[in-house]
Parts: sequence; C-alpha cells; structure tokens
Amino acid sequence: MTITPPALSVFESLESEVRSYCRGWPAVFDRAQGARLTDEDGHSYLDFFAGAGSLNYGHNNPVLKRALIDYIERDGITHGLDMATTAKRAFLETFENVILRPRDLPYKVMFPGPTGTNAVEAALKLARKVKGRESVVSFTNAFHGMSLGSLAVTGNAFKRAGAGIPLVHGTPMPFDNYFDGTVPDFLWFERLLEDQGSGLNKPAAVIVETVQGEGGINVARAEWLRALQDLCHRQDMLLIVDDIQMGCGRTGGFFSFEEAGIVPDIVTLSKSISGYGLPMSLCLFKGELDIWEPGEHNGTFRGNNPAFVTAAATLDAYWADGQMEKQTLARGEQVEQTLLAICAEEATAQFRGRGLVWGLEFTDPARASAVCARAFELGLLLETSGPQSEVVKLLPPLTVTPEELDEGLRTLARCVRETA
Repeated sequence: MTITPPALSVFESLESEVRSYCRGWPAVFDRAQGARLTDEDGHSYLDFFAGAGSLNYGHNNPVLKRALIDYIERDGITHGLDMATTAKRAFLETFENVILRPRDLPYKVMFPGPTGTNAVEAALKLARKVKGRESVVSFTNAFHGMSLGSLAVTGNAFKRAGAGIPLVHGTPMPFDNYFDGTVPDFLWFERLLEDQGSGLNKPAAVIVETVQGEGGINVARAEWLRALQDLCHRQDMLLIVDDIQMGCGRTGGFFSFEEAGIVPDIVTLSKSISGYGLPMSLCLFKGELDIWEPGEHNGTFRGNNPAFVTAAATLDAYWADGQMEKQTLARGEQVEQTLLAICAEEATAQFRGRGLVWGLEFTDPARASAVCARAFELGLLLETSGPQSEVVKLLPPLTVTPEELDEGLRTLARCVRETA
C-alpha cells in the first residue's frame, strides 16, 4: 500500500507553522482504536507512536471508554479546580492502594496542571523552595518540557533557542555513558561540587530521565541511577525523576526507576497517567517536602475529573494484578530480537531500549528520517528522536498484540532494507 497525501488546505493556510508531527504524517486522521488509526480516506495505520507515550493502553480503550461515558452520562463533574470530588477521591484511593502502597512509596500527590511541563515546573519550584537554592542540575540530551523552567534543564539546542531569552539556573552534567565508559561515573560532577573554586552554585536538586526519550533512547544503567541517588544524598540535593514519558509502565514496572531500587525525592508523571489521552499530570514528593502554602502553586485545569475517572479505571484494569509488567517485558523481548536481526544485517545501525521503548540509531542521521517516511507510506507511524533525529523511536501501545507488534517490526525491517 502506498498512501497519497491529501490536500491539507485549512491546516496550511490557517494553522501556525509551528506544527510538526503532521509534516511527517501528511494524512487527515479520523478514527482510532487500539493500536490503529484510520484517516478520512479509509487508510489504516499501525501506531508505533502512541501519542508520544500518552496512549499506553491504545486508542479508545473500551474499558476506559465505558467508564468515561458512564461518568459523562450521569453528569459527573468535568471541571473542578482543586475542589474535592468523588472522581478525585476514587483516583487518589486507587492510586494509593494499587501503586503507592505495594511499592512502599511515601509520596504526597499534587495536581499541578494538565501537562508534563506543568509537573516539571512544580517539581523545580518545590525543590528550590525546600532547599533555598536556585541551581538545578540536569543531563546532556535531556528533555523536560517547553516552558521556560523546563527548557532551562533541557539539553536540545534547537528547543532551547525557541525560548528567545537566556535560560538560567540550570547546569548540565554528563548522562550515563556520555564519555563511552572512558570517564568514571560522576567524576566531573562530584569534583565541581567539592571544589570551592569551581564556580558551581550548590544545586537544590538533580533532575533525570531513566531513559531519555526525546534525547535518543539513552538508557541509564541501574547502578548509575543508584550512584546518582547516593551522590544526591551525600551532597544534600533532591533527586527528581522525570517519569512523564517512561512512567506508567513504559519500561515494565509502573515507575521506570523501580528496576534500580531507588526512591526519588520527587517524581513527575503525565502522558499516560489518565490512560485515555486526557490531559493530566502529577507531581509526587516525599511527605516532608510538602511545605507549600495553600494556593502557592495552582492552575485552572488541574482538576480534570474525566481524567481522574479514566486514570482510576486504568489502574484497576491493568495494574492491580501485576500482569501488565510481565506482558510489557515479553513484548520488549519480541522487539529486541527483531532489532538484533536488523542490526546483524545493517552495519550502520545499533539499538537500545527497555520494556516497550526502543531506539534504532543510524550513523547517517538522514537515514532515520528516511526509514520513518517509508514506514508512513507503508502504513506504520514512527518518529525520530535524538539531537540530530538520528534514532528511529519505537513506542507502541503496551496493549499491542503480538501479531500487531510482529507486523510493525516486519514493516520496520523492510523500511531499513529499502532505504539502504
């Protein structure tokens, strides 16, 4: 199947030039279910993008859709700011019983606003408030959001340039394996912290992704994360884990840091926390850090009650029995075997990943874009990531079937061969 792009008319004449995903996927999408989207001309696409990780349970998941429809039909609260509602109570009780207690995590829950960058801004603000310091350390190739505070701890030069002003109070450090194993972990970071002449202001916190999604699917080792937590404890810095894209089961466990056995001081969640693609984010933090004054951080849309409904239904349906983690790891092995075979035939490619997030990197950055373009023509949605868009990023729904996963992986292998 070869798909002919439609005339986009009003999208090109009226919508801002800032739009991006639609340029790589020139179709007008109309319907979606599970791991597939359908455009207005009836063409079907297998989705290995999943709303940039916002649709871990697929499009229009029937279990979640039923809960949402029932809630709307009974005139449940839609917009509630931070008022107490039955939907919020049900979500908080479910989140505590299904996620926090079984993992012995001591977190308070804050609803900072509907998007991931809202959660990151809240985390940065709280860390600075608690420690009374301004500086926050981030890592090379990090991505934490597009608002100014989040951009200040983001590495990508193109995204940072969009701010239009200097981005301050953030200091980058090398991510795991940045020097290809030639420099001991945290040597530079710790030396700067201990040297009174280094010029590094004492940081309030360190913010990290356990797997850098936009940065190129860079996977931090468990021992590196444990060493980072230890460094933060010794140097009186808070550890913030940004789990916006890698949380909610993407790497296997509900939180991506579980495998490393660490307990961050602050955690940010968004994307798939609502389960249905509805805007929602959380900032989680240890109880002793809850020094907010009432109303000191707020937002009009922090009470998205329909998202509370689908989030609670998601936790009950997929996280109460431990099966989702096992399934994700099994699907991940299926992806890994295919990528091994692809790289055995393609000398210019290498891969990395965890759970159901994988990256296929090419020596020639243009190759990754060519693979994604050919995949679209064949009805598969893939995006690139990395500082030069050199990585093909695989982010299928966690609920993808083995048959759908195999179909997409076969298409990927074909695209790699045809773009050689």
